[in-house]
Amino acid sequence: MRCQERFQEIYKREADYLAFCPYRVCPIGAHSDHNLGKVTGFALDKGIHIAYRPKQNGVVEICSMQFDKRAQWHVNDAPSNKQNDWADYLRGATLRLKERYVLHTGLSGVIDGSLPIGGISSSAAVGLVFLKALCHVNNITPTPLELILCSVEAENLYVGVNSGKLDQSCETYSRKNHLLYLDTKDDTYELIPTAPTMKPYKIAIFFSGLERTLTGSKFNMRIDECRSAAYALAAFAGMDYGKFRETNLRDIPREVYDKYRDRLPETWRRRAEHWYTEFERVEAGAEAWRRGDIDTYGRLCFESGWSSIYNWETGSPELKKLYDIMTTTDGVYGGRFSGAGFKGCSMALIDPAFEESICQRVSDEYLKAFPDLRGKYAAYICESADGLVADAE
Repeated sequence: MRCQERFQEIYKREADYLAFCPYRVCPIGAHSDHNLGKVTGFALDKGIHIAYRPKQNGVVEICSMQFDKRAQWHVNDAPSNKQNDWADYLRGATLRLKERYVLHTGLSGVIDGSLPIGGISSSAAVGLVFLKALCHVNNITPTPLELILCSVEAENLYVGVNSGKLDQSCETYSRKNHLLYLDTKDDTYELIPTAPTMKPYKIAIFFSGLERTLTGSKFNMRIDECRSAAYALAAFAGMDYGKFRETNLRDIPREVYDKYRDRLPETWRRRAEHWYTEFERVEAGAEAWRRGDIDTYGRLCFESGWSSIYNWETGSPELKKLYDIMTTTDGVYGGRFSGAGFKGCSMALIDPAFEESICQRVSDEYLKAFPDLRGKYAAYICESADGLVADAE
């Protein structure tokens, strides 16, 4: 691993340990977990590695092969406010873990990612793999849900991204050749095995060539608009409601939305329309996967992508182009933006028999539209993989 080689270059000794967290994709269930929706997803066989050794003085000293700056703090004295660099996810994770457990040992580590940043939840994977290493050197064994919550709280409360639990849950609970079907309201989940009768599939990742950060996008605004719709619908229907941040569309019945939707501002109505229809697509997609019907699952994935463009209103020109290309490419069962839809990448479920022609056509058509991104755009073919829980067994 490159991170092991880099560790030896920096510290003139080998790392004691190597930990891994996979990236994730969510074919159906996008933009819904923050309002307690349901999601489906896979972990990928590519992700984030960390090579590390314990530091008995409690200092965390860590660098990333994707960023220049090395970061350092003490496990019991991490900065209470973000420092506005890549390591904020790790500082925040340290603070959240410290609230739950006694920490005494730090670590020196080198982190490396196997795919470009943007759309495959690299931030969640970085946070989780760091937590895995920090827990290991401190001899603590949090539950999978505790790991997920530490990472989510780091993003929400420290970094300032109002994300839900989708990313961390996919990267934690997933199993190879299974579809994760998760209810983010109560954290119940099902791992639906790939049926023996299902057509073969792989997961393609088309990187647009443009990296992105959610803290600088309209990600939080979209969530506020969705929550505003929930707040207004509750008021229209005479339902009890409390704090704005604790109001979710999951608590508003679909029939209430149908009755009062036309009273919502157009922007809020579009956000709610996406959320309710995405909830229905997730339930239908889980049933399709259970039947071994990847064609229906793929169609629902395309519909999710359409709704993300026209109802949730995300997507750069580059990602919209990738989506359009995928919808007209033979061998693509379904696809959509991967992640929030602000730059980053798109994912597709593909028939492996068409792998070469799919990559060629998407590349040709995309670079014809955006020739300046030649050398930055890239396509990757992945398989489903085990998440952190299965990996630890």
